[in-house]
Amino acid sequence: MNSIPPLIADLALILVVAGVVTLLFKKLKQPLVLGYIVAGFIVSPNMPLTMSVVDKADIHTWADIGVLFLLFSLGLDFSIKKIMKMGAAPIIAAVTIIFAMMMLGNIVGHAFGWSKMDCLFLGGMLAMSSTTIIYKAFNDMGLSQQKFASSVMSVLILEDILAIVMMVMLSAIAGGGTLSGEQMLQSIMKIVFFLVLWFVVGLYVVPSFLRLVRKLVNDETLLIVALGLCCLMAVVSTRVGFSSAFGAFVMGSILAETIEAERIIKLVEPVKNLFGAIFFVSVGMLVEPKVLVSYAFPIFILVLTILMGQAVFGSLGFLLSGQTLKNAIRCGFSMAQIGEFAFIIASLGLSLGVIGDFLYPVVVAVSVVTTFLTPYMIRAAVPCYDRLVKIIPHRWLRRVEHSTAGTPETSQTVANWKKLIRSISLNTLIYSILSAAVIAVMFNFVLPPLRLASTSLTGTHWAGNAVCGLATFLLIAPFLRAVIMKKNHSEEMKMLWTENHLNRLPLLFTVLVRIVIASGFVFYIVTYLSRLRTGLIISLVLAAVTVMVLSRGLKKRSITMERRFVRNLQSRDVAARVHGDRRPLFEQHLLDRDIHIGQFLIPEDSEWAGKSLKELKFRNRFGVHVSCIIRGVQRINIPTGSTVLFPNDKIQVIGDDEQLSGFGKTMNTEVYKEDPEIEKRDMKLRQLVISGNSPFIGKTLSESGIRDKYNCMVVGLEEGQEKLTMINPSRTFCKGDILWVVGEEEALNKLEESPCLS
Repeated sequence: MNSIPPLIADLALILVVAGVVTLLFKKLKQPLVLGYIVAGFIVSPNMPLTMSVVDKADIHTWADIGVLFLLFSLGLDFSIKKIMKMGAAPIIAAVTIIFAMMMLGNIVGHAFGWSKMDCLFLGGMLAMSSTTIIYKAFNDMGLSQQKFASSVMSVLILEDILAIVMMVMLSAIAGGGTLSGEQMLQSIMKIVFFLVLWFVVGLYVVPSFLRLVRKLVNDETLLIVALGLCCLMAVVSTRVGFSSAFGAFVMGSILAETIEAERIIKLVEPVKNLFGAIFFVSVGMLVEPKVLVSYAFPIFILVLTILMGQAVFGSLGFLLSGQTLKNAIRCGFSMAQIGEFAFIIASLGLSLGVIGDFLYPVVVAVSVVTTFLTPYMIRAAVPCYDRLVKIIPHRWLRRVEHSTAGTPETSQTVANWKKLIRSISLNTLIYSILSAAVIAVMFNFVLPPLRLASTSLTGTHWAGNAVCGLATFLLIAPFLRAVIMKKNHSEEMKMLWTENHLNRLPLLFTVLVRIVIASGFVFYIVTYLSRLRTGLIISLVLAAVTVMVLSRGLKKRSITMERRFVRNLQSRDVAARVHGDRRPLFEQHLLDRDIHIGQFLIPEDSEWAGKSLKELKFRNRFGVHVSCIIRGVQRINIPTGSTVLFPNDKIQVIGDDEQLSGFGKTMNTEVYKEDPEIEKRDMKLRQLVISGNSPFIGKTLSESGIRDKYNCMVVGLEEGQEKLTMINPSRTFCKGDILWVVGEEEALNKLEESPCLS
């Protein structure tokens, strides 16, 4: 008899236990993440009363894959354009919260006498609120459509992104074993360099590739391609010194900008759920009861730190970002927990061997406690605000509310300068990084074989240097030209140039700086590959810059590349616009008022389906307005009272928090109840014979009332042939006609028992 591999046996145990526990947690309306952790604790060797996993090493390997796919899915939900459109408010809130919570974590860790690395990683764990838990809490409490909830989710998105960056920095610091400012600066510069490089190159290549093979790709091949790209980027990320999870996130965010993003998200979801479940189970397996007992007091203090820290500094962060005091408190209280990223950061620390074994189970315990307390913290926010309003002097309260009302707009000239400088800086940064990457690739991978070939043919390596230098210059020339010429003919440049003569010298200075930067790249190539005198090198550089500026071919190449990049970047938005999924442009203006837009999906079993807006009376019942109905690719703006709703319609509704909350609750409650006797409603086929005294004799099918009176349907007439014949509507029934009738069993019995049939 063949023995089953330990891995399969362990997986069977994990998935069965996880399935049972998560069903229980689903019944109790608790987050599934906690169910997985509890399941992991049950199957761990630390639980002697139950079966345990045999080979923990294999499970940890699968857990690493789970982290990979979790962050890949997170990247798929991330959008560069969304972040850019958020403005400064979420950034201010996120940075304030993360900085404050990291400081609190470090202070608490040092107070307990833990090591510097333990304190550093603890601070990172405490700073990361759980997107999964908060999202579920908002849905369960009917708060997802309220204004403050959208502010919380925006900050959570930024926290997830900053968590990725934090993991990279923690890995670098852990590898160096020091916390020097120089190393942190190098880590940040390295992150920025590779992030920009990968995003730009990825957004140029990957969407174009998917568009090229779109006709060949079905769901199966698309899933394989997406996961393959994820794993490839994970390998590349590891090779350059980052974690595999960082690479997975980057590839996910690149694919998020493609036209296939929605399909990929749906296809990857089951894979993410499977491996994610294994990861959270592995988290529970590391929980040791002895450690929890020994560190009960630190766990208690850390729970208080999160609750009080987020209540104070979370509210402060949202207040500084422009929220009203009430919304700021509701936002801060909502984020008083830690979750999945805390586990990932703890796993990173353990894998690097820089944190104590005790810290992981402590963080898990803190996460479990804060997760259970999350709904209570959300409910406590408004009473806390009401209490605070009574305590704070009215003049202070007015100042706080006034400070969040916003600042007046700057003058048009200042706004133009800011826009121009921001565009030039971003453009120069991107093209400089691309140029540096090309130079690095050419000098490290192309130059050595060219030198060998040149030495074997000519006896010297100078010919190889010349070929490599020329090829490198030709490759980066479009980038350097864009650095010099981009934005020189923009609307902002023209307006600033014409409105004031004093603007011309600073504008010329911006052009000169960019010329110097572009010349620096050419100067580096020439000096690296030759031993020419400085004067000759400068002459070559000036000549190269002149050729770049005047070359129409380089101009065309530069414009073509940029257009292709922009097209790829906007492809998802274009597709959303075509399918009617784009949010209205006026939504941003409503966010500063008491009202905002909520989007709802009409359930398939909704009682509202098939009724007109006039019949439903949304304005009278809830005080809301339906601004748009999205039905497939059809978009109905400003629907009239006669417009009928259908199942799976997406409706955009305008109202305040209370109105939208009431609308959503009623929509989910006004549904058709499931028929408890649905099995009895099954349709059956039965043969019936018309008797001699039947009143059906001489009547047509429509006159007989078989359909209207008995709720049955005649599907055919048996006339001694192998096949049934359809009844002619004008044919009258005769004695002895054999009918084949379809209907529910009760209706058929009623028809059979009638005097009309034998």
